[in-house]
Amino acid sequence: MQSPDKKPVTSQEGVVRPSQSKEQTQEQVLENVPPSPEVLANRHIYDEYFDLELGKCFAEDIMELIDGAYFRSRLIDLDPFPKRNNPKRPLIFASNHSGMAFPWDGIVWGYRIHKHCNYGPDGIRALTAPMLSASVLMHPYQIKYFWKRMGAVDATFLNFETMMHQNDFNVMIYPEGVPGIGKGFHRRYQLQRFSSSMVHMSIKYKTDIIPFYTVNGEYINPYSYCSNFLNKLVNLIGIPFLPLGFITPFILLFPWIFYMAFPARLTFIKGKRIKPYEMTDKPYEEMTYEDFRAIADKIRDMMQKELNEAVKKYGQKPYDWKSFFKAQWKWIRYFPYTLPIGWPLLFAEWERVRIKKGDRKSKLKLGFLSTLRILFKNPKVIAYYLPLIGWIPLGISGFRRLKP
Repeated sequence: MQSPDKKPVTSQEGVVRPSQSKEQTQEQVLENVPPSPEVLANRHIYDEYFDLELGKCFAEDIMELIDGAYFRSRLIDLDPFPKRNNPKRPLIFASNHSGMAFPWDGIVWGYRIHKHCNYGPDGIRALTAPMLSASVLMHPYQIKYFWKRMGAVDATFLNFETMMHQNDFNVMIYPEGVPGIGKGFHRRYQLQRFSSSMVHMSIKYKTDIIPFYTVNGEYINPYSYCSNFLNKLVNLIGIPFLPLGFITPFILLFPWIFYMAFPARLTFIKGKRIKPYEMTDKPYEEMTYEDFRAIADKIRDMMQKELNEAVKKYGQKPYDWKSFFKAQWKWIRYFPYTLPIGWPLLFAEWERVRIKKGDRKSKLKLGFLSTLRILFKNPKVIAYYLPLIGWIPLGISGFRRLKP
């Protein structure tokens, strides 16, 4: 996932027209001036593949099982849940990246927040790296348009600004961008350079930033490192980075391991509310790129300090094996779907019933004897379990580009 970064561009928003009273404040101008033509033309992103009811099905069918039996996530200091300081604009949620793994931490976090907020306007829609949407391989188990169906929007400056003109949900951003994903296990809690885009939006629309810290997420794929040279190569085929670790050879051998995660106990900690518009005396339209950059760096330092404290408190037992085995026993009737080796079957059956058939009401039939039935109805999933040759059909379909 990433966040867009761009030098400030003066648009018709934030500019006082001659006919307007000099007494009008910048806040009043922003409320009264309509969105720019570019934003108006871009509003299609609000509904592009987004299906809230499908997201609820995904939470109930898959995430309750995976999170309950495997990740056992925790939300710390969530209550009271943050409310909008500017009722007409969404809050900006910001989090660190876990690094070197498929973004299960983001999937779990989004599920927990939406569930906590009962899928209402306090929930989030994430700005994600365009690479996640472009390549079929980067969608969980090749479910096409998965990210956008779940509410994600490609992270561009225009898309960010467009999302600030909706109030159905808050906005989620990972300000480290792709460098935060591929920073390597040795730098797992070292925040990378922040994009200044969230500072732009916070100051322009007078809305607060709510930091959240992800702890233990880097243990989803531990002791993995990166090579800038290899990352540039895999970027050409639509993969953001290539983790280099002890499971890398097994990814080539067994395709299902590409989406694998170790059972890290994901912990999400709410930080202190940040108000970037109080960090400057300049009006938005008079600020320079260097002004925004300086505030972004200051916010990064603030968040680094809170992240370090969160790691000391919640990062000592990244797997918490006692809790893991207890959870596996509790959900034993759903084996093998409680483990990554069963997830290709689980996701394939979910896609068949919920997307291809359009059935949003019946309950998925899972259990000990359901494996052969699911394989029979979803024969393509067999490729995930075929050593080496399974990559042939998966590669042919996975490296296709999806239309925006």
